Amino acid sequence: MFLLSQICFAGLLAKKAVEAGLDVKPYIKTSLSPGSGVVTYYLKESGVMPYLAKLGFDVVGYGCMTCIGNSGPLPETVVEAITKGDLVTVGVLSGNRNFEGRVHPHTRANYLASPPLVIAYAIAGSIRINFEEQPLGKLLLCLFHPWNCHRRNS
Repeated sequence: MFLLSQICFAGLLAKKAVEAGLDVKPYIKTSLSPGSGVVTYYLKESGVMPYLAKLGFDVVGYGCMTCIGNSGPLPETVVEAITKGDLVTVGVLSGNRNFEGRVHPHTRANYLASPPLVIAYAIAGSIRINFEEQPLGKLLLCLFHPWNCHRRNS
């Protein structure tokens, strides 16, 4: 149940982000590959699927689609920029594969995170952010201490 609640939390974060006018930059690769169709059912029934899709988190398959690199190619312009600039690009996923090149041959650093953090980092467009100090647009995320949200966002 813990993971299911985390996925629903990610959906609620997506809803709040879309309502606040936030989006994901075009150079950020997004995908959603839940463990089963039941998860998709819960996301649809809770009404958060359209918000996840608006941020680019459409269902691409089930199981280990993303963590084994089957979520699709990066745009060619992104690959060119990575290669030309010798960039160390990052994958943030809630799966269980985080070694170099596993998610995609051009992601040299991969981090495991909770589903809400995956959404948050995608919106931020960078892993160089402190969510306790830096808001995403007008949203100050209370991902680590949610019981303090009412005090910090009022």
